[in-house]
Amino acid sequence: MTRLSEQFQLPSGHDFKQRAFDWAASFDVACYLDSNGYQGVIGGEHDCLLAVGAASQICLTTEHGAFDSLKSFVDEKQDWLFGYLTYDLKNDVEPRLASNNLDGIGFPALHFFQPEVVIEISSETTKIHSLQESPLSIFQSICKALPQNSKLETQNSKLLSRISRSDYLDTVHTIRQHILRGDIYEMNFCQEFFAENYQLDAPATFRKLNSLGKAPFSSHYRLNDRYLLCASPERFLKKTGQKLLSQPIKGTMRRGRTTEEDAALRQQLLKSPKDRSENVMIVDLVRNDLARSCRAGSVQVEELFGVYQFEQVFQLISTVSGELETDVHPVDAIRRAFPMGSMTGAPKVRSMELIELYEKTKRGLYSGTVGYFTPQGDFDFNVVIRSILYNAADRYLSFQAGGAIVFDSVPELEYEECLLKAQGMFKVLI
Repeated sequence: MTRLSEQFQLPSGHDFKQRAFDWAASFDVACYLDSNGYQGVIGGEHDCLLAVGAASQICLTTEHGAFDSLKSFVDEKQDWLFGYLTYDLKNDVEPRLASNNLDGIGFPALHFFQPEVVIEISSETTKIHSLQESPLSIFQSICKALPQNSKLETQNSKLLSRISRSDYLDTVHTIRQHILRGDIYEMNFCQEFFAENYQLDAPATFRKLNSLGKAPFSSHYRLNDRYLLCASPERFLKKTGQKLLSQPIKGTMRRGRTTEEDAALRQQLLKSPKDRSENVMIVDLVRNDLARSCRAGSVQVEELFGVYQFEQVFQLISTVSGELETDVHPVDAIRRAFPMGSMTGAPKVRSMELIELYEKTKRGLYSGTVGYFTPQGDFDFNVVIRSILYNAADRYLSFQAGGAIVFDSVPELEYEECLLKAQGMFKVLI
Protein backbone atom coordinates (compact mmCIF):
# COMPACT_ATOMS: atom_id res chain seq x y z
CA MET A 1 0.00 0.00 0.00
CA THR A 2 1.37 3.39 -1.04
CA ARG A 3 0.90 6.34 1.26
CA LEU A 4 -0.05 9.83 0.15
CA SER A 5 2.32 12.22 1.92
CA GLU A 6 2.26 15.99 2.12
CA GLN A 7 3.89 18.62 4.35
CA PHE A 8 2.13 21.72 5.62
CA GLN A 9 3.26 24.92 7.31
CA LEU A 10 1.51 25.44 10.62
CA PRO A 11 -0.36 28.70 11.12
CA SER A 12 1.37 31.07 13.54
CA GLY A 13 -0.02 30.74 17.06
CA HIS A 14 -2.13 27.73 16.09
CA ASP A 15 -2.13 24.86 18.59
CA PHE A 16 -2.16 22.21 15.89
CA LYS A 17 -0.81 19.49 18.18
CA GLN A 18 -3.66 19.87 20.65
CA ARG A 19 -6.25 19.99 17.88
CA ALA A 20 -4.76 16.86 16.31
CA PHE A 21 -5.06 15.05 19.64
CA ASP A 22 -8.69 16.14 19.98
CA TRP A 23 -9.40 15.06 16.39
CA ALA A 24 -7.89 11.62 17.05
CA ALA A 25 -9.99 11.03 20.18
CA SER A 26 -12.94 9.74 18.13
CA PHE A 27 -10.98 6.84 16.62
CA ASP A 28 -11.32 3.40 18.25
CA VAL A 29 -7.62 2.67 17.63
CA ALA A 30 -5.15 5.50 18.07
CA CYS A 31 -1.68 6.24 19.40
CA TYR A 32 -0.40 9.71 20.36
CA LEU A 33 3.29 10.13 21.25
CA ASP A 34 4.45 13.46 22.66
CA SER A 35 8.07 14.48 23.33
CA ASN A 36 6.90 17.72 24.97
CA GLY A 37 9.71 19.73 23.41
CA TYR A 38 12.56 17.54 24.65
CA GLN A 39 15.32 17.19 22.07
CA GLY A 40 18.85 15.84 22.01
CA VAL A 41 19.82 13.22 24.58
CA ILE A 42 16.25 12.46 25.63
CA GLY A 43 13.08 12.83 23.62
CA GLY A 44 11.86 11.53 20.29
CA GLU A 45 12.80 12.33 16.72
CA HIS A 46 9.58 14.34 16.46
CA ASP A 47 7.88 16.74 18.81
CA CYS A 48 4.78 14.62 18.29
CA LEU A 49 3.70 11.53 16.37
CA LEU A 50 0.07 10.58 15.91
CA ALA A 51 -1.41 7.44 14.34
CA VAL A 52 -5.11 6.70 13.91
CA GLY A 53 -7.27 3.99 12.36
CA ALA A 54 -6.23 0.39 11.78
CA ALA A 55 -5.81 -0.53 8.11
CA SER A 56 -4.48 -3.83 9.47
CA GLN A 57 -3.47 -5.00 12.92
CA ILE A 58 -2.13 -7.80 15.07
CA CYS A 59 -3.78 -8.37 18.46
CA LEU A 60 -2.66 -11.31 20.61
CA THR A 61 -4.24 -12.46 23.86
CA THR A 62 -1.52 -15.01 24.71
CA GLU A 63 2.17 -14.34 25.24
CA HIS A 64 3.84 -17.41 23.78
CA GLY A 65 4.89 -16.93 20.16
CA ALA A 66 4.09 -13.22 20.28
CA PHE A 67 7.50 -11.96 19.18
CA ASP A 68 7.60 -14.32 16.19
CA SER A 69 4.13 -13.15 15.17
CA LEU A 70 5.18 -9.51 15.46
CA LYS A 71 8.30 -10.22 13.42
CA SER A 72 6.16 -11.63 10.59
CA PHE A 73 3.81 -8.63 10.79
CA VAL A 74 6.70 -6.15 10.54
CA ASP A 75 8.20 -8.01 7.56
CA GLU A 76 4.86 -8.22 5.79
CA LYS A 77 3.87 -4.55 6.14
CA GLN A 78 7.20 -2.67 5.91
CA ASP A 79 5.29 0.48 6.86
CA TRP A 80 4.61 2.68 9.85
CA LEU A 81 3.46 0.40 12.69
CA PHE A 82 2.40 1.63 16.13
CA GLY A 83 1.73 -0.54 19.14
CA TYR A 84 2.65 -1.90 22.52
CA LEU A 85 4.19 -4.89 24.26
CA THR A 86 2.92 -5.80 27.72
CA TYR A 87 5.39 -6.67 30.46
CA ASP A 88 3.97 -10.19 30.46
CA LEU A 89 5.64 -10.99 27.13
CA LYS A 90 8.46 -11.96 29.48
CA ASN A 91 6.70 -15.33 29.32
CA ASP A 92 7.54 -15.55 25.60
CA VAL A 93 11.16 -14.59 26.25
CA GLU A 94 11.46 -17.06 29.15
CA PRO A 95 8.79 -19.80 28.75
CA ARG A 96 9.23 -21.02 32.34
CA LEU A 97 7.77 -17.72 33.60
CA ALA A 98 4.05 -17.11 34.12
CA SER A 99 1.63 -14.28 34.97
CA ASN A 100 -1.22 -15.32 37.26
CA ASN A 101 -1.93 -12.24 39.37
CA LEU A 102 -5.11 -10.16 39.29
CA ASP A 103 -5.73 -8.24 36.03
CA GLY A 104 -8.50 -5.65 36.20
CA ILE A 105 -7.67 -3.90 32.92
CA GLY A 106 -7.36 -6.75 30.42
CA PHE A 107 -5.17 -5.24 27.70
CA PRO A 108 -4.28 -7.94 25.13
CA ALA A 109 -0.70 -9.16 25.44
CA LEU A 110 0.40 -7.40 22.26
CA HIS A 111 -1.17 -4.99 19.80
CA PHE A 112 0.30 -3.31 16.71
CA PHE A 113 -1.55 -1.57 13.92
CA GLN A 114 -0.79 -0.20 10.47
CA PRO A 115 -2.40 3.24 10.70
CA GLU A 116 -4.71 4.70 8.13
CA VAL A 117 -3.14 8.08 8.94
CA VAL A 118 0.26 9.00 10.43
CA ILE A 119 0.98 12.61 11.41
CA GLU A 120 4.45 13.96 12.19
CA ILE A 121 4.35 17.29 14.03
CA SER A 122 7.19 19.72 14.69
CA SER A 123 7.09 23.29 15.98
CA GLU A 124 6.53 24.82 12.53
CA THR A 125 5.42 22.07 10.15
CA THR A 126 3.41 18.88 10.00
CA LYS A 127 3.73 15.98 7.59
CA ILE A 128 0.69 13.78 6.98
CA HIS A 129 0.93 10.25 5.56
CA SER A 130 -2.41 8.73 4.54
CA LEU A 131 -3.38 5.44 2.93
CA GLN A 132 -6.63 6.75 1.43
CA GLU A 133 -7.87 10.20 2.39
CA SER A 134 -6.22 13.33 1.00
CA PRO A 135 -3.56 14.72 3.40
CA LEU A 136 -4.90 18.20 2.67
CA SER A 137 -8.40 17.16 3.70
CA ILE A 138 -7.05 15.71 6.96
CA PHE A 139 -5.02 18.87 7.64
CA GLN A 140 -8.08 21.05 7.10
CA SER A 141 -10.24 18.86 9.35
CA ILE A 142 -7.72 19.13 12.18
CA CYS A 143 -7.36 22.90 11.80
CA LYS A 144 -11.13 23.22 12.13
CA ALA A 145 -11.39 20.87 15.11
CA LEU A 146 -12.96 22.47 18.16
CA PRO A 147 -11.32 22.12 21.60
CA GLN A 148 -12.76 19.23 23.58
CA ASN A 149 -13.85 19.59 27.19
CA SER A 150 -14.63 16.91 29.73
CA LYS A 151 -18.29 15.93 29.62
CA LEU A 152 -18.28 13.74 32.71
CA GLU A 153 -19.62 15.13 35.97
CA THR A 154 -19.73 12.11 38.26
CA GLN A 155 -18.89 11.24 41.83
CA ASN A 156 -16.24 8.54 41.50
CA SER A 157 -15.20 5.92 44.00
CA LYS A 158 -12.06 6.56 46.02
CA LEU A 159 -8.64 5.24 45.05
CA LEU A 160 -7.50 2.20 47.02
CA SER A 161 -4.16 0.48 47.46
CA ARG A 162 -3.85 -3.21 46.57
CA ILE A 163 -1.07 -3.61 49.18
CA SER A 164 -1.33 -2.02 52.63
CA ARG A 165 1.57 0.09 53.83
CA SER A 166 2.49 -2.49 56.48
CA ASP A 167 2.42 -5.33 53.94
CA TYR A 168 4.56 -3.26 51.58
CA LEU A 169 7.17 -2.68 54.31
CA ASP A 170 7.18 -6.38 55.24
CA THR A 171 7.65 -7.38 51.60
CA VAL A 172 10.60 -5.03 51.13
CA HIS A 173 12.17 -6.63 54.20
CA THR A 174 11.61 -10.09 52.68
CA ILE A 175 13.17 -9.02 49.37
CA ARG A 176 16.21 -7.77 51.29
CA GLN A 177 16.56 -11.27 52.75
CA HIS A 178 16.62 -12.70 49.20
CA ILE A 179 19.44 -10.28 48.42
CA LEU A 180 21.30 -11.26 51.59
CA ARG A 181 21.05 -14.94 50.57
CA GLY A 182 22.43 -14.13 47.12
CA ASP A 183 19.24 -14.94 45.16
CA ILE A 184 19.29 -11.49 43.52
CA TYR A 185 21.22 -8.22 43.70
CA GLU A 186 18.32 -5.88 43.00
CA MET A 187 14.59 -6.22 42.32
CA ASN A 188 11.93 -3.81 41.08
CA PHE A 189 8.89 -4.08 43.35
CA CYS A 190 5.59 -2.37 42.44
CA GLN A 191 2.19 -1.81 44.00
CA GLU A 192 -1.18 -1.00 42.46
CA PHE A 193 -3.59 1.84 43.24
CA PHE A 194 -7.05 1.22 41.80
CA ALA A 195 -10.70 2.22 41.72
CA GLU A 196 -13.81 0.29 40.70
CA ASN A 197 -16.94 1.81 39.17
CA TYR A 198 -14.85 4.78 38.02
CA GLN A 199 -16.04 6.95 35.13
CA LEU A 200 -13.11 8.60 33.35
CA ASP A 201 -12.86 10.98 30.42
CA ALA A 202 -9.59 9.51 29.19
CA PRO A 203 -8.59 12.23 26.67
CA ALA A 204 -9.32 15.04 29.13
CA THR A 205 -7.42 13.27 31.92
CA PHE A 206 -4.45 12.69 29.63
CA ARG A 207 -4.36 16.38 28.75
CA LYS A 208 -4.13 17.17 32.49
CA LEU A 209 -1.50 14.48 33.13
CA ASN A 210 0.60 15.54 30.15
CA SER A 211 0.38 19.19 31.11
CA LEU A 212 1.46 18.35 34.64
CA GLY A 213 4.34 16.03 33.76
CA LYS A 214 5.54 17.31 30.34
CA ALA A 215 7.53 14.07 30.02
CA PRO A 216 9.62 13.21 26.93
CA PHE A 217 7.96 9.83 26.28
CA SER A 218 4.33 10.63 26.99
CA SER A 219 1.66 8.64 25.17
CA HIS A 220 -2.08 8.22 24.89
CA TYR A 221 -3.09 4.83 23.50
CA ARG A 222 -6.62 3.71 22.78
CA LEU A 223 -7.61 0.18 21.87
CA ASN A 224 -11.42 0.23 21.74
CA ASP A 225 -12.58 0.47 25.36
CA ARG A 226 -9.11 0.27 26.93
CA TYR A 227 -6.88 3.29 27.45
CA LEU A 228 -3.29 4.07 28.41
CA LEU A 229 -2.50 7.56 29.73
CA CYS A 230 1.28 7.69 30.05
CA ALA A 231 3.65 10.43 31.27
CA SER A 232 6.89 8.44 31.04
CA PRO A 233 10.34 10.04 31.27
CA GLU A 234 12.12 6.83 30.19
CA ARG A 235 13.19 5.36 26.87
CA PHE A 236 13.46 1.58 26.62
CA LEU A 237 15.12 1.07 23.26
CA LYS A 238 15.67 3.02 20.05
CA LYS A 239 17.09 1.92 16.69
CA THR A 240 18.42 4.44 14.18
CA GLY A 241 20.17 2.75 11.26
CA GLN A 242 22.38 0.19 12.95
CA LYS A 243 22.64 2.05 16.26
CA LEU A 244 20.78 0.73 19.31
CA LEU A 245 20.25 3.08 22.25
CA SER A 246 18.83 2.40 25.72
CA GLN A 247 18.42 4.92 28.56
CA PRO A 248 17.60 3.23 31.86
CA ILE A 249 16.45 5.31 34.83
CA LYS A 250 17.35 4.41 38.38
CA GLY A 251 17.33 7.17 40.98
CA THR A 252 14.50 9.61 41.76
CA MET A 253 14.49 12.82 43.79
CA ARG A 254 11.70 15.34 44.32
CA ARG A 255 11.97 18.89 42.95
CA GLY A 256 12.63 21.76 45.35
CA ARG A 257 10.46 24.78 46.01
CA THR A 258 13.28 27.24 45.27
CA THR A 259 16.23 27.38 42.88
CA GLU A 260 18.61 26.83 45.78
CA GLU A 261 16.69 23.81 47.08
CA ASP A 262 16.55 22.41 43.53
CA ALA A 263 20.34 22.64 43.22
CA ALA A 264 20.86 20.95 46.60
CA LEU A 265 18.47 18.10 45.79
CA ARG A 266 20.10 17.58 42.38
CA GLN A 267 23.49 17.14 44.05
CA GLN A 268 21.97 14.88 46.71
CA LEU A 269 20.68 12.54 43.99
CA LEU A 270 23.93 12.61 42.06
CA LYS A 271 25.98 11.72 45.14
CA SER A 272 23.58 9.15 46.65
CA PRO A 273 25.49 5.85 47.05
CA LYS A 274 22.24 3.85 46.95
CA ASP A 275 20.95 5.47 43.76
CA ARG A 276 24.33 5.21 42.03
CA SER A 277 24.53 1.55 43.02
CA GLU A 278 21.04 0.85 41.63
CA ASN A 279 21.85 2.69 38.43
CA VAL A 280 25.14 0.99 37.71
CA MET A 281 23.65 -2.48 38.32
CA ILE A 282 20.98 -1.81 35.67
CA VAL A 283 23.53 -0.29 33.31
CA ASP A 284 25.51 -3.53 33.51
CA LEU A 285 22.34 -5.51 32.81
CA VAL A 286 21.48 -3.31 29.80
CA ARG A 287 25.03 -3.65 28.47
CA ASN A 288 24.62 -7.42 28.57
CA ASP A 289 21.19 -7.23 26.90
CA LEU A 290 22.49 -5.05 24.05
CA ALA A 291 25.58 -7.22 23.64
CA ARG A 292 23.28 -10.10 22.61
CA SER A 293 22.37 -8.18 19.44
CA CYS A 294 25.33 -5.86 18.82
CA ARG A 295 28.71 -6.18 17.17
CA ALA A 296 31.36 -7.42 19.61
CA GLY A 297 33.09 -4.54 21.36
CA SER A 298 30.61 -1.90 20.17
CA VAL A 299 28.51 -1.61 23.33
CA GLN A 300 29.45 1.45 25.34
CA VAL A 301 28.13 3.65 28.13
CA GLU A 302 27.75 7.08 26.55
CA GLU A 303 26.69 8.72 29.81
CA LEU A 304 26.69 7.41 33.37
CA PHE A 305 24.64 9.06 36.13
CA GLY A 306 23.19 11.93 34.11
CA VAL A 307 20.86 14.02 36.29
CA TYR A 308 17.83 15.23 34.31
CA GLN A 309 15.24 17.71 35.48
CA PHE A 310 11.52 17.13 34.94
CA GLU A 311 8.46 19.03 36.14
CA GLN A 312 8.07 17.12 39.41
CA VAL A 313 11.27 15.10 39.93
CA PHE A 314 14.96 14.74 39.13
CA GLN A 315 15.97 11.42 37.54
CA LEU A 316 19.32 9.64 37.32
CA ILE A 317 19.59 8.47 33.69
CA SER A 318 22.38 6.58 31.94
CA THR A 319 22.77 6.06 28.20
CA VAL A 320 24.00 2.77 26.69
CA SER A 321 24.49 2.17 22.97
CA GLY A 322 25.81 -0.39 20.53
CA GLU A 323 26.04 -1.22 16.82
CA LEU A 324 23.42 -3.76 15.78
CA GLU A 325 24.71 -6.79 13.90
CA THR A 326 23.54 -6.68 10.28
CA ASP A 327 21.83 -10.08 10.48
CA VAL A 328 19.75 -9.25 13.61
CA HIS A 329 16.10 -8.46 12.93
CA PRO A 330 14.76 -5.31 14.68
CA VAL A 331 12.14 -7.37 16.54
CA ASP A 332 14.84 -9.78 17.74
CA ALA A 333 16.82 -6.82 19.11
CA ILE A 334 13.77 -5.85 21.17
CA ARG A 335 13.12 -9.44 22.24
CA ARG A 336 16.69 -9.90 23.48
CA ALA A 337 16.46 -6.80 25.68
CA PHE A 338 12.90 -7.37 26.92
CA PRO A 339 11.62 -6.68 29.52
CA MET A 340 13.71 -3.62 30.35
CA GLY A 341 16.17 -4.10 33.18
CA SER A 342 15.04 -0.98 35.02
CA MET A 343 11.68 -2.66 35.68
CA THR A 344 12.94 -6.13 36.55
CA GLY A 345 16.23 -6.39 38.46
CA ALA A 346 19.36 -8.50 38.45
CA PRO A 347 19.70 -11.32 37.68
CA LYS A 348 16.73 -10.63 35.43
CA VAL A 349 14.95 -14.02 35.30
CA ARG A 350 15.14 -14.71 39.04
CA SER A 351 13.96 -11.16 39.73
CA MET A 352 10.93 -11.70 37.49
CA GLU A 353 10.08 -14.92 39.32
CA LEU A 354 10.12 -13.04 42.64
CA ILE A 355 8.14 -10.13 41.17
CA GLU A 356 5.39 -12.61 40.28
CA LEU A 357 5.56 -14.06 43.79
CA TYR A 358 5.42 -10.85 45.81
CA GLU A 359 3.37 -8.42 43.70
CA LYS A 360 -0.43 -8.68 43.89
CA THR A 361 -1.37 -7.31 40.45
CA LYS A 362 -0.56 -8.48 36.94
CA ARG A 363 1.52 -5.72 35.40
CA GLY A 364 0.05 -5.96 31.92
CA LEU A 365 0.86 -2.81 29.97
CA TYR A 366 2.43 -1.18 33.04
CA SER A 367 6.23 -1.56 32.73
CA GLY A 368 5.71 -2.75 29.17
CA THR A 369 6.42 -0.45 26.23
CA VAL A 370 4.67 1.71 23.63
CA GLY A 371 6.24 2.92 20.42
CA TYR A 372 6.53 2.54 16.68
CA PHE A 373 8.40 1.09 13.72
CA THR A 374 9.20 3.21 10.67
CA PRO A 375 8.98 1.91 7.07
CA GLN A 376 12.80 1.72 7.11
CA GLY A 377 12.82 -0.67 10.09
CA ASP A 378 13.91 1.85 12.72
CA PHE A 379 11.99 2.02 16.00
CA ASP A 380 11.61 3.91 19.27
CA PHE A 381 9.92 2.55 22.41
CA ASN A 382 9.35 3.99 25.87
CA VAL A 383 8.96 2.40 29.31
CA VAL A 384 5.35 2.52 30.49
CA ILE A 385 5.63 4.12 33.91
CA ARG A 386 3.87 7.12 35.53
CA SER A 387 0.76 5.85 33.76
CA ILE A 388 -2.98 5.42 34.26
CA LEU A 389 -4.71 2.37 32.74
CA TYR A 390 -8.46 2.34 32.25
CA ASN A 391 -11.03 -0.23 31.16
CA ALA A 392 -14.08 1.82 30.14
CA ALA A 393 -16.36 -1.20 29.74
CA ASP A 394 -15.76 -2.44 33.29
CA ARG A 395 -15.07 1.08 34.67
CA TYR A 396 -11.88 -0.16 36.32
CA LEU A 397 -9.01 2.28 36.80
CA SER A 398 -5.47 1.32 37.78
CA PHE A 399 -1.99 2.74 38.14
CA GLN A 400 1.14 1.24 39.62
CA ALA A 401 4.32 2.62 41.12
CA GLY A 402 7.47 1.00 42.41
CA GLY A 403 11.21 1.17 42.77
CA ALA A 404 14.40 -0.81 42.90
CA ILE A 405 15.00 -2.71 46.13
CA VAL A 406 18.64 -3.27 47.10
CA PHE A 407 20.08 -4.48 50.40
CA ASP A 408 20.59 -0.89 51.57
CA SER A 409 16.93 -0.05 50.95
CA VAL A 410 15.00 1.44 53.87
CA PRO A 411 11.41 0.13 53.55
CA GLU A 412 9.80 3.37 54.75
CA LEU A 413 11.82 5.44 52.25
CA GLU A 414 10.97 3.03 49.43
CA TYR A 415 7.28 3.49 50.23
CA GLU A 416 7.67 7.26 50.16
CA GLU A 417 9.40 7.00 46.76
CA CYS A 418 6.39 5.07 45.42
CA LEU A 419 4.10 7.88 46.52
CA LEU A 420 6.42 10.47 44.96
CA LYS A 421 6.29 8.67 41.61
CA ALA A 422 2.51 8.33 41.86
CA GLN A 423 1.79 11.96 42.80
CA GLY A 424 1.05 13.04 39.21
CA MET A 425 -1.65 10.38 38.84
CA PHE A 426 -3.18 11.25 42.22
CA LYS A 427 -3.28 14.96 41.30
CA VAL A 428 -5.25 14.48 38.10
CA LEU A 429 -7.66 11.92 39.59
CA ILE A 430 -8.50 13.40 42.99
